[in-house]
Amino acid sequence: MPKSLRIKLILVILFVLFCSWVIYPLNEKINLGLDLQGGIFLTLRVDMSKLPTDVKADLRTDIVERTIEIIRKRVDQFGVKEPIISRQGADRIIVQLPGVTDRIRARKLIGKTAQLEFRLVSDDEDKLTQALGNEVVAGYELKYDKEQKPLLIEKTAVMTGESLAHAIVDRDQYGRPSIKLEFTKEGARMFSNITGANVGRRLAIVLDAEVYSAPVINERISGGNAEITGSFTVEQANDLSTVLRTGALPAPIEFAEERTVGPLLGADSIKSGVTATLIGSIGVFIFMAVYYLVGGVLANIALALNILIVLAALVILRATLTLPGIAGIGLTIGMAVDANVLINERIREELSLGKSTRTAINNGYSRAFPAILDSNTTTIIAAFLLVWFGSGPIRGFGLTLIIGLLASMFSAIVVTRLMIDVLTLKYKNLSLKMLQFIPSTKMDFIKIRKFFFIISVVFILIGMFFFKQRGDENYGIDFSGGAMQEFKFEKPVEVDQLRQAMDDIGLASALIQQDKKEPEIVLIRTEEDSADKIMAAFEEKFPSNKADVLSVESVGPVVGELLKKNALIALTLSLLAICVYVWVRFRDFTYGLAGVVSLFHDVIVAIAVCAIMKKPIDLLIVTALMTIAGYSINDTIVTYDRIRENIRLMRKTSFKDIINLSINQTLGRTIWTSFTTLCVTVSLCFFGGKVLHDFAFILLVGLISGVYSTIFIASPLLYSWEKRYE
Repeated sequence: MPKSLRIKLILVILFVLFCSWVIYPLNEKINLGLDLQGGIFLTLRVDMSKLPTDVKADLRTDIVERTIEIIRKRVDQFGVKEPIISRQGADRIIVQLPGVTDRIRARKLIGKTAQLEFRLVSDDEDKLTQALGNEVVAGYELKYDKEQKPLLIEKTAVMTGESLAHAIVDRDQYGRPSIKLEFTKEGARMFSNITGANVGRRLAIVLDAEVYSAPVINERISGGNAEITGSFTVEQANDLSTVLRTGALPAPIEFAEERTVGPLLGADSIKSGVTATLIGSIGVFIFMAVYYLVGGVLANIALALNILIVLAALVILRATLTLPGIAGIGLTIGMAVDANVLINERIREELSLGKSTRTAINNGYSRAFPAILDSNTTTIIAAFLLVWFGSGPIRGFGLTLIIGLLASMFSAIVVTRLMIDVLTLKYKNLSLKMLQFIPSTKMDFIKIRKFFFIISVVFILIGMFFFKQRGDENYGIDFSGGAMQEFKFEKPVEVDQLRQAMDDIGLASALIQQDKKEPEIVLIRTEEDSADKIMAAFEEKFPSNKADVLSVESVGPVVGELLKKNALIALTLSLLAICVYVWVRFRDFTYGLAGVVSLFHDVIVAIAVCAIMKKPIDLLIVTALMTIAGYSINDTIVTYDRIRENIRLMRKTSFKDIINLSINQTLGRTIWTSFTTLCVTVSLCFFGGKVLHDFAFILLVGLISGVYSTIFIASPLLYSWEKRYE
């Protein structure tokens, strides 16, 4: 064995051992996303409108940073493992709480402003009577305590929470949970002066405009302590003391977006996602081994290494594995085979020309490389934009796809070449025979091009008609705003009973959808987050049929418009970047334009199918569309690469004949490269669970459309625009 080959083999073995060491044990090394382990994803907006108009821009920026710091302290007190809190844009904050499923408590803890005030209560009965009669009493406002007793309190606080040093949970004189307040040295002095000057009056303790208690000041209080009492549970007292200790938020915040995943759905998602990926992968492994024999077995070894590299990269980068990320691993397996299919088909062609095994291998790898590079680069461009514009699971999918594609290029080009070189050195007469289910064809695709152009235009027009008719119904809550609540009952409930329950709580306009495969699962869409209200109704109406919250998605109109805008920008940039790349690689703008028209065709076809089948477009569907944009052009590039090669070799042949020949030469390759990805996509569609179903289905549509457009649209369109070659 040559020294260079021996060094390569040792390096690859060491690399495999390193990756294995990195991921062991896998269950402790991989960070699971919120959609897999359960948790809460929140987008908060700092309400700057409540700030004084004279606050400068730099101070407004500082307010957002201070808000993040206070929220981080509160979350730390909550005991969340590895929370993620980050700024997004000018006034938005992203909060991710893995493992947290008590959404009500989390929202209260994070969203409470915690503006603590001490206000004196008027003891003038006449003024109180005037206030109760809806008369304005200057300098005072009417409030009610916990027992709903009216209090006329001064609008101006005599003291605020800025003088607070500490807050701890204690017990009042009746043994009930309370919050003991400890003031700073200056605060203790102020409190002593206030209580000393107002003996006999009541002092209201007000938190976020709510009166918690209003005790009578019997004497000067000089110890620097006070107490908030009320009908607290221990948990409520703990949370209240937490927000008081961490300080008041400098500005109110609103919940612009929420995505809560319960532990049941997270566990089901892991099971279904892994199962679907395994089934699809097994299908790919069997096909490669049976169809390409020795070459297929080597490709399967490279695929196994590809999965190992992806997992190791996720661990090293401390990336989060999401449910779409699992789908991304499955898709990279299907896409990774593309390179091996291209190489094996090239080797088959060389062998059919009577070349020696060694020459066929060398030519197969060298001539397949440009197509492998171009096709993977276009998909990486789309995946990069998903990482750039996406968030949460979408970003996880894009990152996994990028890692998988880079790993597949390494494993297909370097590792399989190394293995085949070692085998051919050891076995001089090694046979590289392969099966061939699709014989050589001599179809005239250019002659029938107009027929398929018309079919595409008609189908797209029909789809766009349905899209226009549906209007806002085309968009899921990600883009249109609203809330989607998912519940799981122990036993199925009739839709009419659910409808009546919604009517009784004032949600007559709610859309109710029952899962056909699992009728105990119910989706309810409302204009705003109503999960708590709905759960209370279920507990009252169906006391013997327990319901669990599987997930809650709530998106405000501002965030919905922003997500829609970002999705459109990402999709447009993806198409533009791919167009530019193809133009540069083929040194002809016509190639780039024709290629982008064909992939634009595939994206529009997928959108048309969404409209016809009444599937709302959400972030996952947009992810599928961008994946289609990046991947559907792969086969087109392979055909273009063959056209470019044949133009150099067959200078006297007409451009029409070159295109027909190139399509026929790459037809089998086009079908098989798409078939391997279809194996995984079909598996995700049928076994990946309801979360991934629409995502996988639209991918399936895009892949089929991609094969169709490669054969009947892209290259024939190139001929229509390039007749000058005749």
